Amino acid sequence: MEELQVEEVLNLLENENDRQLKAYLNELNISDVEELIDELPQHAVKFIETLSIKRAVNVFRILDFPTQERIIKKLQANKLTEIIRQLPPDDRTALFGELQGEAVKKLLVLLPDNDRKEALNLLGYEEDSVGRLMTPDFIAVKTDWTVSRVLSHIRRYGKNSETIDVVYVIDKDGVLLDDIRIREILLSDPEAKIGELTDNRLISLNVNDPQEEAINVFKMNNRVALPVVDDQNVLLGIVTVDDILWIAHEEYTEDMHKMGGTQALDEPYLDVSVFELYKKRVVWLIVLFFGELLTITAMSNFESQIAKVVILATFIPLIISSGGNSGSQAATLIIQAMALGEVTIKDWWNVMRREIISGIFLGTTLCLLSFCVIFAWHIIMPFSEHYIRIGLVVGCSLIGVVLWGTLMGSMLPLLLKRLGADPAASSTPFVATLVDVTGLIIYFSFALLFLSGVLL
Repeated sequence: MEELQVEEVLNLLENENDRQLKAYLNELNISDVEELIDELPQHAVKFIETLSIKRAVNVFRILDFPTQERIIKKLQANKLTEIIRQLPPDDRTALFGELQGEAVKKLLVLLPDNDRKEALNLLGYEEDSVGRLMTPDFIAVKTDWTVSRVLSHIRRYGKNSETIDVVYVIDKDGVLLDDIRIREILLSDPEAKIGELTDNRLISLNVNDPQEEAINVFKMNNRVALPVVDDQNVLLGIVTVDDILWIAHEEYTEDMHKMGGTQALDEPYLDVSVFELYKKRVVWLIVLFFGELLTITAMSNFESQIAKVVILATFIPLIISSGGNSGSQAATLIIQAMALGEVTIKDWWNVMRREIISGIFLGTTLCLLSFCVIFAWHIIMPFSEHYIRIGLVVGCSLIGVVLWGTLMGSMLPLLLKRLGADPAASSTPFVATLVDVTGLIIYFSFALLFLSGVLL
């Protein structure tokens, strides 16, 4: 939204020129009006009330939930009723799913009986299921219908359908048989039967499928809409790609928050109160705090060795950070691969084998680099006649710690998935904390191996 446009709207608001404001808003793209509401949230209700009902609905459905909630509380009753009634069923379900119980009851009362039953039915599905995304507005036809009859049916009922790009073929019991693209119907003989156009290459979603699975199905099949069926293969509704893109965005945001070591935010960052941010972040910090206490415990067990060879303490940050970094890299790669459907639990052995090889190569590279650094350090500023042994301790520790880090980072997401938890919960800080503790044990174990009887 350009600054000049915002200033022009502000002038119209200040002069209370509602007629010109309505004309101006109705000329803007829907996305421009949404940006305008973001720029001037205090006038959001005014904008929605000024727009024609069709455009008001289209703008309202793409707003984030906190903005929708603020508008609902202040919107005039007649305008609110129109918007709630004309919202597509999937968008209405998403809105009701976010609102508190009393607010939902007040809005349900505004709906006609059929729409109210439909909304309650959709709300009956699990929160993260495909059932919450689907809309029951679609075009369904029978196999014995002619193309001409189908086109007449589309002209009559197509306006109420979410999309007419695809027509769904069902039997007398409502069981889904196939789907046909509208292009094929338009190019066929008007007297041809629909059954002659089917190819039985049907792709559908189950109403109880997780939304994450639906994202993968859309991604692999390049569809604008997919049918949703129950366990008896009865057609219940459709899911369109715009809803899937929205859910994919939310899933990605949630995973990024979890990978950063915080609970997912339910609202845009600037709309979340400072206290809410505190609550979202403090739990993980406490968990990581107690995890780091294990690091202190590990170091205290090797206190005498550190006292004898102070130089060992110098390399502790290098060792534990290398392990944490390699673990974070592996965790990020595996979590992303799992999100894209490239890796499943069944692939655990292939993942482990690849990460063992990668860990050895990465660790060996850092081992050789550390040898060069320690050798150069000793040449410039001699620190011990046993610098080669110290180099062996540091180098071998890096191999062990990096290898362990890659294994932890790659296996934890798969383990959590196997236990039914969110793989993103094995966030990079969590992996790093676990590797810190084990890294110290590996480091001082090599110190005892190479320096025992010499410096220890």
